[in-house]
Amino acid sequence: MTSTDGTPVRVGVFGLLGSGNLGNDGSLEAVLGYLRADHPDAVVDALCGGPEAVTARFGIPATRMHWNRAEYRTASRVGAIAAKGLGKFVDVFRTAAWVRRHDVVIVPGMGVLEATLPLRPWGFPYSLFLLCASGRLLRTRVALVSVGAAEIRNRPTRALVRWSGRLAAYRSYRDAQSRDAMRAMGVNTARDEVYPDLAFALPTPPANAPSDVPGPVCVGVMDFHGGNDDRARGEEIYRRYLDGTVRFVRTLVEEGRPVRLLTGDQCDASVVAAILDAVDSPLVTAAEPASLADLMNEMAAADTVVAVRYHNLICALKTGTPVLALSYAAKSDALMDRMGLGAYCHPAREVDADRLLEQFRALEKRSAELRQILVERNLAAARQLEDQFTSLAAAVFPATDHTHAHARQESP
Repeated sequence: MTSTDGTPVRVGVFGLLGSGNLGNDGSLEAVLGYLRADHPDAVVDALCGGPEAVTARFGIPATRMHWNRAEYRTASRVGAIAAKGLGKFVDVFRTAAWVRRHDVVIVPGMGVLEATLPLRPWGFPYSLFLLCASGRLLRTRVALVSVGAAEIRNRPTRALVRWSGRLAAYRSYRDAQSRDAMRAMGVNTARDEVYPDLAFALPTPPANAPSDVPGPVCVGVMDFHGGNDDRARGEEIYRRYLDGTVRFVRTLVEEGRPVRLLTGDQCDASVVAAILDAVDSPLVTAAEPASLADLMNEMAAADTVVAVRYHNLICALKTGTPVLALSYAAKSDALMDRMGLGAYCHPAREVDADRLLEQFRALEKRSAELRQILVERNLAAARQLEDQFTSLAAAVFPATDHTHAHARQESP
């Protein structure tokens, strides 16, 4: 990809990438796949949470998002608090200097405009605002691509998210609720489109051949303490979620079903350990996935999946495996409904093991029918993401490059 003066277009990618969250890294993988296929001459680098991990896995240069390396640790001492304050000031100039070096900056998917999990305004929302404001001031086009959003009550966080959305040159959302939330928070979304999550653009592993022998059940777990508005009862929510999940897994084991525990973030390892300790059985094993591809390989081999994390749900749906969602936010309900499994959602904040088992058995009875529905919905999602990338190229990439790309598509 070249700009109007013949030089390669410089593309930056931004987000909490390389920090242990498989869903975030999967979104990056999808965008890099698009860039390498459609714009192979583009020069790409990242400003992210885990630069070493991003460079090692994806082979692109990466810069740490925050000057203060202890940004996400709780600061209690005076020195640590002062370092955080200084870091916020330094990051203004570091972010602007990084943005200035690019023609386009892409924020690939992720729930960057929501606070459905605990979030402080001066953490990532502040960093995203610095990015979008720098882009507007320095005339670098910032694109929020298939991102998630949710209406936010906390006033500082809400203001930062609202202004980030307003200052971006391009916005698209992974569900209609996200677009509605941004409109409710004061962003003009009249020209914004809704597309599937970027993870639906990733390669899908082949499904296992059907068998008469009951196969494993994958259970995706999460270190879940509720969202921003649940801080006062976070431990109660976690305990109820864990107790319900343990009861569910124990019942499956008593019925002779093998259970495979899956994570979606490094912090989920403690939940796996707690379940293994509570259900002492060789039928319960744990995987250590390092990517969404690893998760999809596990789920493709399963009869059924029960999962909490949003991108764990996507991996199950993408492999065509029937999945029951332990839903902690509207985005999960919207995803399941879009893929034809809206009836199979269970509240993560109030897990009822008996009701969960009832839903699970109903899901398994319709397995063959639901697998066919997922084949059709996945084909539709793939087509919609092709439209997304075409729209993105037209909106933020140089006109000459878009014209050439269009000509290549039209040529026989």
